[in-house]
Amino acid sequence: MAFAQRRLAAAAIRAARVAPLVPLLQNRGLQLIEKQAGNFELPAYPGLIVKDSYWRWPERNMAGNAIDFHVQVLGLSFHDAMRQITGSVAPERAAKADT
Repeated sequence: MAFAQRRLAAAAIRAARVAPLVPLLQNRGLQLIEKQAGNFELPAYPGLIVKDSYWRWPERNMAGNAIDFHVQVLGLSFHDAMRQITGSVAPERAAKADT
């Protein structure tokens, strides 16, 4: 992969990590219950708390960013998580498809 493509891929990953989770999860049809200080709970995942682009699940000793949520909680592959978050194919996949 060329340097410019790697740089673009890295930028897309950085952006996906800080993507706001609430609208992404609402788009997936997940119910969110607003709590104090901008926190949200998901009844489908008891004990899991979401705020901005981060989540934590104290009972399972898990936490992370938007990509981590899609991979660790929803069980998606990294590439599928990127697709869900960005709405498109990850840049490195697009580059491979063009060859």
